[in-house]
Amino acid sequence: MSTEQRSVDPNLIEETKQQIRSFVNEIAQLARADIEPEQFYGEFLQRVIAALAAVGGAVWTVEEPGRLTLGYQINLHRTNLREDQDAQIRHGLLLQKVLTSGEPVLVPPHSGQEGDQQASNPTDFLLIVGLVKTDRDVFGLVEVFQRPDTLPATQQGYLRFVVQMCEYAADYFKSRQLRHLGDRQVLWTRLEEFTRTVHSSLDPRQTAYTIANEGRRLIECDRVTVAIRRGRRCRVEAVSGQDLFDKRSNTVHLLGKLATAVVASGEDIWYTGETTDMAPQVEDAFQEYVDESHSKMVAVLPLHPPQPALEEEEDPNKREPPPPVGALIVEQIEDNRVPDQMRHRVDVVRQHSSAALANAMEYDSLFLMPLWRKLGKSRVLVKARNLPKTVSITAALLLLIILACVVPADFELEGRGELQPVVRRDVFAEVEGTVVKVHVEHGDRVEQGQVLVELDNPTLKRNMEQVRGNLLAVEDQIATLRRRLYDRTTPQDERGKISGDLVELEKQEQNLENQLALYKEEAKKLIITSPIKGQVITWDVRRVLMDRPVQRGQKLMRIADPDQEWHLEINMPEHRTGYISRAAREIKPDLDVEYILKSQPGTKRKGNVKEIGHAARVVGDEGNMVPIKVAIDYEQLSRELPELRPGTQVSARVHCGRRPVGFVWLHDAIAFVQSKILFRLF
Repeated sequence: MSTEQRSVDPNLIEETKQQIRSFVNEIAQLARADIEPEQFYGEFLQRVIAALAAVGGAVWTVEEPGRLTLGYQINLHRTNLREDQDAQIRHGLLLQKVLTSGEPVLVPPHSGQEGDQQASNPTDFLLIVGLVKTDRDVFGLVEVFQRPDTLPATQQGYLRFVVQMCEYAADYFKSRQLRHLGDRQVLWTRLEEFTRTVHSSLDPRQTAYTIANEGRRLIECDRVTVAIRRGRRCRVEAVSGQDLFDKRSNTVHLLGKLATAVVASGEDIWYTGETTDMAPQVEDAFQEYVDESHSKMVAVLPLHPPQPALEEEEDPNKREPPPPVGALIVEQIEDNRVPDQMRHRVDVVRQHSSAALANAMEYDSLFLMPLWRKLGKSRVLVKARNLPKTVSITAALLLLIILACVVPADFELEGRGELQPVVRRDVFAEVEGTVVKVHVEHGDRVEQGQVLVELDNPTLKRNMEQVRGNLLAVEDQIATLRRRLYDRTTPQDERGKISGDLVELEKQEQNLENQLALYKEEAKKLIITSPIKGQVITWDVRRVLMDRPVQRGQKLMRIADPDQEWHLEINMPEHRTGYISRAAREIKPDLDVEYILKSQPGTKRKGNVKEIGHAARVVGDEGNMVPIKVAIDYEQLSRELPELRPGTQVSARVHCGRRPVGFVWLHDAIAFVQSKILFRLF
């Protein structure tokens, strides 16, 4: 023993001690650093393993009482625990026993604690397990995989070192708890101020301004924007740090477009650089805005009003959330990281902002609210000298209301649309390729079957040539085998093998011929012809298509036959189609229609409703529209306008009988009140 001690280099011992002291100092500095637990686990465990010159180790965190989760590991695979489920169970029971006892342990390889045959060390390493704990809480376990060929005194030194390092780790969690308590106190102070100010006004604009500026202070981000939903679109109402901003600027426009897309999807979107999991319309809106603003992190969160109280027999699972009133947009300009603390604060700001903004908008939407505010502040109308005038004006208003409810007028519903030929077809690409020739231009007359476009597909040509080459090679092999088969000098024992090879080659030949035939059919589809006789109505078709790659099913142009019947295609707002359907039942199915062409606004023409669409569709920013086809007098129209242009814009009015003049003037407002106010109240 003394001989071994004398053989050890004192300089090496001193150098090793110095390295260990360096690791200990680094761990002590880590314990005082303000970093996330995941980063601390990795840095801490690497230095512990290096100081002990161990094989590996692991940090186990206490997620719930009595439940351990792997926080970080080094060389865990060398223990072979992942391959043996029984070993995992025994190892887990060992860790649970240490956690329950609260004492650090040394467990030799393939052994368990005394008196327990299940909780054991199934590995080939010496396990050194220490606890990261304070007087009140246990945060986790530190486990080190060490080589077992060391003296007992050395192993005890390992255990003492791990226990000391666990104390440093406990100091880290104590400091983190203190910082968390301090942050919570600051958060509560700011939250109290935010709550007081955000609910202090019932003006939507003032409320949005408060949310943007006070919310930014609470969240501690670079910018907070509030967008208010008006109809189906969201408009930016307030930006933090800016009393006034240009609502027509490109950045504000793109931000409103982004808020509209996210609110329509109904989901919270956190952008940190990736858009792969987003819906296409949301992804496009994000890309446009980020390219303009250069923000690294953008969170768009719809603001839903608070849920009203449940009725006694109402099922909460079948209850639909109320539509959003707007969106909260949180941005980081330089940093795309989203700490948990920021997410928590954003949720708090969002919860209070939703309630405050919903209350302000509901109050502001009350009928004639600006007028009621002014009347409530004025006493001029009820003074003695002005009272007769007030009574006279009130009586006149009542008379006008009565007349509006009694006097009938023509009830006409207006819609916008286009003049189109009845017979028209879209031309699609049946195979993918590149346009090499366009034989027609806008306005050209074409016959059915006339060539319109030629495509080129080098891959298809290359495949055809390859199949032809393979077919020629197989044919040569078949000819060679047939000559050998019919050659009398060929031995009889080879003829059977040649016959079998010949059958296989003939099958291969047939498959290649079939494949070549399919390629030829595909090649025919590279020549695109007109499906009908008519006229090309796609504008500047040659410039749009020439040298452009197209995919299978892509629309190339539209052909219409202007020599046959024409009709109007009207888009009627969905909320008006109920009146039209009712009039079609009560008056006549082919309701009278009066229309004007935008090219001749001074001439009114007549038509009749031919068909009402059974489904609504979204048309641009106009919202849901129901298509209506209107039959017109084509012969008269063609005499008056020799050159009819497909797509000519029209304004049309559908005659739906007679109604009180007040209803005729205010039917849209009445429908709005019924759907937005009375429906919510009753």
